[in-house]
Amino acid sequence: MRDAFIIMQIGDTMLDNIFIQCILPAIEACGLSAKRVDKHNQGGLLKSEIIKFIESSQILIADLTNERPNCYLEIGYAMGMDKFRNLILTACEDHNPDSINYKKGGSKIHFDLSGYDILFWDYSKPDEFRIELEKRIKRRLAILQPSSETAQSHWDIEWINYNQTIALEGLRKAGVSGFMEARFALNHPKPNWSQKTLDEAARGSNIPHSGWPIAVYLGNRDEFRPKPKSDGIVAEILSGTYDYWTIRRNGDFFMLRSLFEDFKDPSKLFFDTRISQVSELLLYCARLYDRLGVDRSSFVNIVVQHSGLEGRNIEAMNTSRIFFGDHSTTENESITELHIKLEEIETNLTALVKQVTEPLFMLFNYLEFSDEAYDEIVNAFVTGRI
Repeated sequence: MRDAFIIMQIGDTMLDNIFIQCILPAIEACGLSAKRVDKHNQGGLLKSEIIKFIESSQILIADLTNERPNCYLEIGYAMGMDKFRNLILTACEDHNPDSINYKKGGSKIHFDLSGYDILFWDYSKPDEFRIELEKRIKRRLAILQPSSETAQSHWDIEWINYNQTIALEGLRKAGVSGFMEARFALNHPKPNWSQKTLDEAARGSNIPHSGWPIAVYLGNRDEFRPKPKSDGIVAEILSGTYDYWTIRRNGDFFMLRSLFEDFKDPSKLFFDTRISQVSELLLYCARLYDRLGVDRSSFVNIVVQHSGLEGRNIEAMNTSRIFFGDHSTTENESITELHIKLEEIETNLTALVKQVTEPLFMLFNYLEFSDEAYDEIVNAFVTGRI
């Protein structure tokens, strides 16, 4: 795994919390291994260890908070090594003379770095810093990534397009246009399982209390039972609703299913149903790879797409949830991508569900829901109260 080396003051409580809450998860979300000299030195001379980390790391994150001379020295060394493209600068917001939060008379950015692009953070808003830092790391990796690595994509687009073509034709035959599509892919190097192993894992991965589960497994109907293919297993089910799902021998997963709303009221999108189904999808992902024996610290890439949205209005499926306002959209689709560790799915389920569905709801006239609303709906699904 490639490394990201963090240059920052060590031993400061506030900065240690920023490292744990923001910098570390942002690095890991990008598939990198975070290195900090106080945690990862191998007993050599400290100066030599730092030089080695700077020279070998793919990404360098340097926090300028508190004007530490050693941090500026290490940044200068990185620039001298022609690794400025690898360098991302950050600092506390009150160090920025152009900010209304600037603390006059306090620490500030030195003149020789003040003209560079610096990501300023607010201690009271750790999530904003983590999200923006993750975006910057990913953008920097895209610039630095050599062509040989670019070819090693997590996604096999030809395989995805092939299955999508089949599924969309099945959806057309079902007479509906709205759908939820999802795909999962593990990082390289990928495993190789037999069709029988995949079938057994799929059989046990459905969420028990879901009325019509994600990647529904109908072992009692021969025409709907998953079929073995040369590269994995596939199931196509047209029984009132439409479901298509397939699992490849390397663990790639693709699913396309009709929207539940189309069989209740095609002019609606039920926000609580969307939150519940995304919760189920993420839990299914965790269960599937757990049954395949994948290490829980492994990274998984997830894409969720909702399509056929144009002209719909958002309402609540559960009439006990009071919901007011006219929220419609002229957009037709929403796509969200996650890159996370498998072990994070259950522990951060509500936050991940929000990350997937928030861009979808935003298309409906800037509609947003509180964290409490997400908690209530996700917990209701997890405990079987749906």
